[in-house]
Amino acid sequence: MKKWLTVLLSLSLALVLAACGTAKDENNASGGNNEGETTELVVGASNVPHAEILEEAKSILAEQGVDLKIETFQDYIIPNQALESKELDANYFQHIPYLEAQMAEHGYDFVNAGGIHIEPIGVYSKKYKSLDELPDGATIIMSSSVADHGRILTMLEKEGLIKLNADVEKVKATVDDVLENAKNLKFQTEYEAALLPQIYNNDEGDAVLINSNYAIDAGLNPLEDSIAIEDKESPYVNVIAVRKGDETKEAITKLVEVLRSKEIQDFILEKYKGAVVPVTE
Repeated sequence: MKKWLTVLLSLSLALVLAACGTAKDENNASGGNNEGETTELVVGASNVPHAEILEEAKSILAEQGVDLKIETFQDYIIPNQALESKELDANYFQHIPYLEAQMAEHGYDFVNAGGIHIEPIGVYSKKYKSLDELPDGATIIMSSSVADHGRILTMLEKEGLIKLNADVEKVKATVDDVLENAKNLKFQTEYEAALLPQIYNNDEGDAVLINSNYAIDAGLNPLEDSIAIEDKESPYVNVIAVRKGDETKEAITKLVEVLRSKEIQDFILEKYKGAVVPVTE
């Protein structure tokens, strides 16, 4: 009798432990956590400003039960590969047109979990102080990322340097869509975005268009050092990207909410002085 009682107690304990394990697994899968527990969230980001903004949000998220781990990247390719392979839970480095282009090209099943900020792109030159000073035949160097070309060309069109084909959607425009080019500008597009500050410092070309995250990381002040800068109405919002289905997980929604909070928005405005502009929707 005593032996059977021991067996029954052992079976009961095993069932209880199994039930607890199942509940915990389901809880982690949903991205939530029980009281007193934390959920680890691994987010990939560019060094500046994304990782800095995440670092500022880390303590706030910790109070809400989210243990934020930040993985930094120097390029625009690997963060999406890492998200696809589930090495990351989310990434924060890319704007919407780039995300959509990458999804179309590579078949990534990602979604935009929420927009956080805009980084106005700037024109930099060591030779000239304004776009008006650019000479006939000036060389304009810009990123090899086709997803940025429409953005850059639209900016140059607004400045009156070129005119684009009106039948082409601005965000998808390429150098082949330039119909009018009064100064006969020559466009070079073979460099990766991360190399553009170095190209600028080497005094190559007549003007270099640099994404603000790389400009800031290289010690440049987009508002003071650029000879022209994209206006704040840019549609190129940097977002939190996740695998489809993960956008409703509690840890992800908390991340977006915190990054859009007044505390983090104030941090962005104070630290970057308008070179990075927060959004709330």
